[in-house]
Amino acid sequence: MGLGGFVSSYLITVFVAWFGAHIVKYLISYSKDKTHKFGSDLFTSGGMPSSHSATAMALTTLIGLKDGIDSGLFGLATLFTLIVMYDATKVRRSTGEQGLAIQQLIKEQHSAVKLPRAAQGHTPLEVAIGACLGVLIGAVVFLSTR
Repeated sequence: MGLGGFVSSYLITVFVAWFGAHIVKYLISYSKDKTHKFGSDLFTSGGMPSSHSATAMALTTLIGLKDGIDSGLFGLATLFTLIVMYDATKVRRSTGEQGLAIQQLIKEQHSAVKLPRAAQGHTPLEVAIGACLGVLIGAVVFLSTR
């Protein structure tokens, strides 16, 4: 269970990784432009590090440490994590680039069409750093909830 049996260490891992990655994202954004955008950085897509990758990898790491790397649950978590990371770098990144191109065309044509939102994906480096952060968080939660 963890924390005296009140909260699952799996859920702790998910929340710590998600919010931890967004805090890092906020700090990086703040160091670049010196503006406080915590609310938008907390819920924005894209940027360094990938919070989706951090969260999925943290949970996969905890499952591997608690349940063993030969468990079916670890295999499922690994598959889920690989899909999340692939999606962030390939699918979401591609659709974000397409969204920016569509926005540019609408602006150039002075069209009355409302500009669509262009969600950002991630670069491979943002996903890799998110994954590393996730491994660290998963290991820390494992060690602190044993």
